[in-house]
Amino acid sequence: MLERYLKIIDLERDINLFFDRVRDSLRRSAMFKHLLWLGLLLSAATASGTESLVVHSRAEEFSLHNGLRVIVQVDHRAPVVVVQVWYKVGGSYELDGATGVSHALEHMMFKRTRHLVTGEYSKRIAASGGQENAFTTADYTTYYEERAAGDVDQALALEAERMQSLELDPVEFANEIKVIREERRLRTEDNAQAMAMEAIQAHTWQTSPYRQPVIGWSADIAQMKLTELRRWYKRYYAPNNAILVVVGDVTVAAIKEMAQTHFGAMPAHKPVVLKTRPEVVQSGLKRLTITSPKLRLPRLVMNYKVPGLTQVGKADPPVAAWEIYALYVLAATLDGGASARFERELVRGQEIALGANATYTGAARLPDLFTLEGEPREGISLEQLEAALKAQLEAVQNTPPTAKELARIKTGVVADAVYQQDSLFGQAMRIGGLAVIGLDWHLEEQYVANIQAVTSAQVQAVARKYFKDDSATIAYLTPGKAHE
Repeated sequence: MLERYLKIIDLERDINLFFDRVRDSLRRSAMFKHLLWLGLLLSAATASGTESLVVHSRAEEFSLHNGLRVIVQVDHRAPVVVVQVWYKVGGSYELDGATGVSHALEHMMFKRTRHLVTGEYSKRIAASGGQENAFTTADYTTYYEERAAGDVDQALALEAERMQSLELDPVEFANEIKVIREERRLRTEDNAQAMAMEAIQAHTWQTSPYRQPVIGWSADIAQMKLTELRRWYKRYYAPNNAILVVVGDVTVAAIKEMAQTHFGAMPAHKPVVLKTRPEVVQSGLKRLTITSPKLRLPRLVMNYKVPGLTQVGKADPPVAAWEIYALYVLAATLDGGASARFERELVRGQEIALGANATYTGAARLPDLFTLEGEPREGISLEQLEAALKAQLEAVQNTPPTAKELARIKTGVVADAVYQQDSLFGQAMRIGGLAVIGLDWHLEEQYVANIQAVTSAQVQAVARKYFKDDSATIAYLTPGKAHE
């Protein structure tokens, strides 16, 4: 149990270190906060003014006969390699009463397999100086190794072993459920902010599976059975439901041979056909107030339902590609550093907010959220802060961003795209993060050009189209006394 708990801590450390590296390299960019996620997923080609700097993709893709997709990006700058296996399954694939099974199975994937005893997987990687871990999201589960380039064959062999030969032991499962319950307690139930955000998500989404937490509801974790994990493993852990991404000091020919050796004999499983669980049309403003003695400061959260890249050309009414990029620019207009509107007008100018944020990811399997958040200064009510944030939205709806604002944003995109090429892990994340939700990973090559093509009128258009009370959920988080 202790070993797995340490793995949880290690994962948090690894992810935090990765994002810290990205933050350090992008700190001078005014677009950092809301473009971080898409920047990790979508960046390569850049252009600015009459000059252009293009980072050409060196990635190649091929598939095995059993449906395994393999994407290889060659980068010879250092003798290291990142291997990631992305499975098309996560929290949003789960049904009521069985939440958290994807995350629980991720934990168990580090246990015993047909040819490896529990702990041997990690010991082999550590013995050669490598690192490994995994993470589960609403849309996918990803396993990764960071190794010396000469160890890539072993990395693929280990991932192939887990894909087809996991042995789920009842005793280990019982112990691991205790670890997961403790993880939920530490990260959510003992964290008033996290508990509040979980409640807000559940209130925002009525029928979308994004309403449920990835770790699972506490009652579902407590009653989870090993048979559920076995069914989940047999259904989703198959070569035709996975994407292997390899980035680093390798050759495509070598990876093709290794992939065939280690994964080629695996049979494809029956394709998984999911029932659609679309969000019902919201017909009025939703409000909720969450009061807790554990909350240190009042906070405002405003969620607006908006489309993402996966809805382009598919949604009804139609969603154009330019709208998604205009939403990114809108986020940057409101919250893109010291010169953006929230910081300039609300934090420094009117001194209404201690801080205010605009967040939009856009790269999700299902329709997404555009979130505005803020903490009022002492003496300012949440109602006043809500009015101030809405006023900033209305200002864009009435008057489009200036040419100066757009120039600042687009310059930041160019800088981000260049700096993010420094991380092999980030390169793999960009490729896998697009492919696993059904998008063409080549979109990374078009991202900067698409942002640069956004006009002020388009930013104004999406502000008018998507930011209405009928699609909003507004939550007040307030410190307060516990009920007696």
